[in-house]
Amino acid sequence: MVSAVADQFFAGAGIAPFLFSWKIAGSVPSSRGLGSSVTVRLGLLHGLNELAGRPLGRQALFKICAKLEGHPDNAAPAAFGGFTVAGGAEGQVARFEVSPSLRFVLLIPDFEISTPAARKVLPAQLDRLAAAKSCANACRITAAFASHNYALLHGAFVDHLHQPYRERALIPVLGKVIAAGEKAGALGGFLSGSGSTICCVVEEKEEGGKDEEIGAAMLAASENKGARVVVTQADNEGTRVIHD
Repeated sequence: MVSAVADQFFAGAGIAPFLFSWKIAGSVPSSRGLGSSVTVRLGLLHGLNELAGRPLGRQALFKICAKLEGHPDNAAPAAFGGFTVAGGAEGQVARFEVSPSLRFVLLIPDFEISTPAARKVLPAQLDRLAAAKSCANACRITAAFASHNYALLHGAFVDHLHQPYRERALIPVLGKVIAAGEKAGALGGFLSGSGSTICCVVEEKEEGGKDEEIGAAMLAASENKGARVVVTQADNEGTRVIHD
């Protein structure tokens, strides 16, 4: 992965390759649907860019990262922060600030699910009506984040494209965990990426809110003794370089 990042960076920057050393420290677990690969790829790209005297801008680094990832889904929010919708031939990104009142309660199981394995359980064809409903929900989610009207998220995470198939084959407690989170006060929940992490979203308008209760309910419903709960917020800055 590191070699591929370096090759793409030097080619994109149009400079001669140079030797470098690297190390990674962080708390994003691998193969849990939380975008661990983008933390490596985008971090390395920004590090090499600093060492090279910043020949590339943030947009160019994002495009290289999206190419390496195979899609912009993780690269866009990691690069720019906030809630992002990315796509199109030119890699356009629509970005919206996320209110600090919105919390994401992550149930992180003690087992991994590789993305290639998760893709194998998906059907070759999808029902047209199911696809239309899922697209409508995706638009509703985008509208909620664009308008900061997070009440619109109620019921909007229902998906017919990948979650039912991955639930049956890989994560049988998915629906049960989401239902427990919603009963405890969450706006809704979904499978993070291809799993195994399950996320519930809650709007906390005052201190001492519901996020801990939601996390406890999700943990109990998971019946996974090695699972852990992390409550976090959206980062609106995106990738940044910190100089010691």
